Amino acid sequence: MTETSKKPGEDQEERIPAMQSLLDNPFLLLFIGVAMPTVFYIVWGIMEIVTIPVAP
Repeated sequence: MTETSKKPGEDQEERIPAMQSLLDNPFLLLFIGVAMPTVFYIVWGIMEIVTIPVAP
């Protein structure tokens, strides 16, 4: 291709979507995969403790 056959906006670098950059980072995926279940289990445990009836 010659320089004259390019389209007007073609020479600019294409912007990477946010979700693609998130899914391309394996360490961030590992952190999310460990952190999310941990938070859910902690919240679940707190809810279970709160719902235990008080002993007379």
